[in-house]
Amino acid sequence: QVQLVESGGGSVTAGVSLRLSCEASENTYKSSCMAWFRQIPGQAGKEVVAAIYIGNGRTYYVGSLKGQFSISQDNTKNTVHLQMNSVKPEDTAMYYCAAAIRNGHCPNLFERYFDYWGQGTQVTVSS
Repeated sequence: QVQLVESGGGSVTAGVSLRLSCEASENTYKSSCMAWFRQIPGQAGKEVVAAIYIGNGRTYYVGSLKGQFSISQDNTKNTVHLQMNSVKPEDTAMYYCAAAIRNGHCPNLFERYFDYWGQGTQVTVSS
């Protein structure tokens, strides 16, 4: 059973930077595509923010968020980070870490293709 534990959320003012972290179980980390999704209040379903395939470090971004958000890995701690820069009120959401066990690459970046989920960490951005 894969366990994912998120941290780093909170209430911040617009324009600051924030870093979310997701620690994964060691037994699956190296064969994982790790992704950050978010669920915005009032919207159905989760949308992907960024993803990274641990084995080769390849990253994937949603076009509108590329440049503002950055995903990275720390293999010494089985951890994936999401660096959020110049946050805006519209970035307010519950952010979830997710893992897909795949061989060599990330799956399609939709919620239904990911096998394991963390509990989520709330990010609230005020203007």
